[in-house]
Amino acid sequence: MLNLPENYGTVSLRRDVTAGLTVLIMLVPQGMAYALLAGLPPVMGLYAATLPLIVYALLGTSRHLAVGPVAMASILIFSGVSAFAEPMTDSYITLVLILTLMVGVLQLALGLMNAGALIKFISASVISGFTSAVAIIIGFSQLGNFFGIDMPSENQLIPLFLAFMENISGIHWPTAAVGLVSLLLLVVIPKMTRRIPVPLLIVFGSIMVASAWNLPAAGVAVVGEVPQGFPAFSVPELDFSALQMLLPTALTIALIAMMESLAITKTLAGKDSPPLNVNKELRAIGSANVIGSFFSAYAVTGSFSRSAVNHRTGAVSQVSAIVTAAGVIITLLFFTPVFYYLPQAVLAAIILAAVVGLISIRTLRQTLAVKQSDGVVWIVTFLATLLIGIQWGLLVGVGVSLAILLDRISHPRIVELGWDGKSRSYVDVERYTHAVRIPEFILIRIDARLHFSNVEYVEKKIESLIYDKTTNSREPFHVVIDMGGVNDIDTMGIAALERLISKYDTDSEITLRFVNVKGTVADLVGKAGWSSRTAQAVTTDSLSHYVKVHQAEHDYMI
Repeated sequence: MLNLPENYGTVSLRRDVTAGLTVLIMLVPQGMAYALLAGLPPVMGLYAATLPLIVYALLGTSRHLAVGPVAMASILIFSGVSAFAEPMTDSYITLVLILTLMVGVLQLALGLMNAGALIKFISASVISGFTSAVAIIIGFSQLGNFFGIDMPSENQLIPLFLAFMENISGIHWPTAAVGLVSLLLLVVIPKMTRRIPVPLLIVFGSIMVASAWNLPAAGVAVVGEVPQGFPAFSVPELDFSALQMLLPTALTIALIAMMESLAITKTLAGKDSPPLNVNKELRAIGSANVIGSFFSAYAVTGSFSRSAVNHRTGAVSQVSAIVTAAGVIITLLFFTPVFYYLPQAVLAAIILAAVVGLISIRTLRQTLAVKQSDGVVWIVTFLATLLIGIQWGLLVGVGVSLAILLDRISHPRIVELGWDGKSRSYVDVERYTHAVRIPEFILIRIDARLHFSNVEYVEKKIESLIYDKTTNSREPFHVVIDMGGVNDIDTMGIAALERLISKYDTDSEITLRFVNVKGTVADLVGKAGWSSRTAQAVTTDSLSHYVKVHQAEHDYMI
C-alpha cells in the first residue's frame, strides 16, 4: 500500500505529479547514461525506471526516496560482471539479470531476518572514502566515450590512467567537442538557474545537432536503435557457477545500495515523516530488484540527486514515483526512436557531471580534524579502492574500520584522577595538568564495560599504577577504582576484580576498593559467590565519600 500522509487530497496529488514529472526529466537521460556505464544497452536504464519504481512506491517507507539506476550500482555491476563476459553481449546481459535477481533476494533475505543492523558495521568514513574513489574510477572509465578513444574494461585507476595516456594522441576531436560542450553546459547552467532541465535539454539539443549535421558520418558514436515497447516477462537462466561467481558482487551492491538509500532517507526526512524501518526498506528495494530482473531491469537503489529534486519540488508521497514510472513507460512505448542520434559523448558528460559531487574531500578534512583514526579509515578505503579494485577496496575499508573498533574495545579508557579545586571534582590528571594527586591514594576511573576482550588490559593497567606507587613510596595507601563508567561486566571481568582484591587487599600496606558500582554490576558480582571479606571491597558509595571518610586532612580540597 502507498504510504500516504493524512488528509491527502487534490493539492497533494498536484504536487506529486509536478515532482514526478520533474524527476522524469532527469531520469530519462541519466538512466540511459548509467546503463551505458554498467556495460548495458541504454534502453535497460529505462527498463530499470519502470516496475522497480512502482514496487518500491507500494512497499517502501520513505515518501521522498527516488529509486532507479545510479552511478554507484552501475560501476559495481560493470566491475563484477565484465570479468566473466564481454559488455553489451547477450551472455553479459544474462549475467547482469542474474546478478540483479541475486541482489534482490539478498536484500529480501536480510530484511526478513531483520538484519538491517548489520549496516552499522560499515562506517560513514568507509562509505565516503569508497564513494569518492569509485567516482574517480567512473570518471576515468567514461573518458573513452567522452573523447572518442579506445579504453579498456578496467575498474582500477592505474590501468585506466595508463590507457588514457597511451591513447590521448588519438582523441576524436568532433566527439570531444560534443562532450566538452555538453559538460560545460551541465556545470555552468545549474549554477545560474535550477529551473532549466539541463540534461534533457542537452540530450534533445545534441540529438537535433547530430541528426542535422550527420555527426555519425563524421565518426561521432551515437546510441543507435533503441528497442521500442515494454520488455516481456522472462526468468533469468540460473546457473550455479554463475551464482558462485557473482555472489561477492551481489552482496556488495546489496549493502552499498542499502547504505545509500538509508543515508538519503535520513537526510530528507521531515518532522512529519514516518519512522524509518531499515528492514522494511531492505524488503522494499529487494522486491523491486527481484521483480525488475524478470523484466530486463538491472539493480536499482536510491538516487541522492533525484531524491533531492523530488523533495525540493514538493513531493508529498511515493505517488510521485508512480508518475515518473508512468512517464518512462510512455517514453518506451512511443518515443525511443527519438534517441537514435543521441551521441554517447553526451551520456558520458552526464555521468561525469553527476559523479563529481560524489568526491568528498571536504568530508576527509573534517574527519581528520575531529578524529584522526576515522580519517585513516577514509584514506585507506579510498586508496585501496583506487589501486586494488572496487570490491576489494570496500572489504579493506570495512576490515580496517572493524580492526580499529576492536582495538578501542579491547583498550578501554582508564584514567588516574586528581582533585581540581576550580570545579571541585576529581578529574583526569593527564588532561587537567593542574589537578592534584591526593597523598596516600591512587584514584582510578574505568570508562567502559568490562568483558573478556579487555579485562587483561584493565588488570595490567591498574597493576602498573599500583607498582609505580609502591616504587615511589613505602607508606600505606588506598587504591580506589571508580566504577561509575562500567555499565556491564561479564564473568571474566568479575574474575579479574576478584584477582585484584585477592592480590592486593590482603597486603597490610594496600587497601583496594571498587566504588560507585552500579546496581546492575553489583547484582552480577553478588551472584559470583565471593567471601564476605572479598565482597566488602565492592561498594556503591561515591568516590568523594570514600576519600572523605578515609582521609583525615583535606587541605588539598581548599
